[in-house]
Amino acid sequence: MARKWRNGWLVLALVALVSACSNAPQMSTINDPHEAMNRRTHDLNKSLDRNILKPLSSGYGKVTAGPVSTGISNFASNLSLPGKVVNDLLQLDVADAFQNTARFVMNSTIGLAGLLDVATQNGLDEQYTDFGETLHVWGFHEGSYLELPVLGPSTERDAAGVIVDFVMDPLNFVVPSPERYIGTTAKLLNRVGDRGRYSDLVDSVLYDSEDSYAQSRLLYLQSRRHDLYGQLNDDDLEDPYAE
Repeated sequence: MARKWRNGWLVLALVALVSACSNAPQMSTINDPHEAMNRRTHDLNKSLDRNILKPLSSGYGKVTAGPVSTGISNFASNLSLPGKVVNDLLQLDVADAFQNTARFVMNSTIGLAGLLDVATQNGLDEQYTDFGETLHVWGFHEGSYLELPVLGPSTERDAAGVIVDFVMDPLNFVVPSPERYIGTTAKLLNRVGDRGRYSDLVDSVLYDSEDSYAQSRLLYLQSRRHDLYGQLNDDDLEDPYAE
């Protein structure tokens, strides 16, 4: 088993070396051939949000207000850093890999297992990345727009990235099962907390928009493309599906 994992990492590293300089071309339109299916998934997600996630986030915010909520968020964020370091290395981004590693070490020790974010106080901000971005760096195209059950807006490339990020998280191989569930619970609670922290924005998109599906699709693609390509022009953000 260990040999198989080593071989897998070698393959990933070789692909990164070959294609790290061929970023995927920038998209300027919305590719949504699965719109009918996506809209059904969107309706499901909207129902889950209305009946479960929104009420749960409201109660969670009242119970864990202040330092408790911040501590859980810091802890969950710290647990995500080893996976980010792996992606930094696969993208040959040594500077970000070093910064995320230093951040993880500092918060895991001085920051009491990540409950305190002392790294940010010392200028070590988190450098966000994921395997979807790694695929972008390797030259993989964005693919079709997708709305995933529970997870929400995505693309074919980012959906594949979510799966790989989960499978190759280094903590999955070093933390035993009972303790691993603590991290999983913290990440789920942080997701609930995020729903409460960004309640006004989420509510405006899901419940105040004339077409919440088109609005969430556009906002996701705008944000994702901005993260991957930097500043975009207004023409690059135009929604050809808008009436």
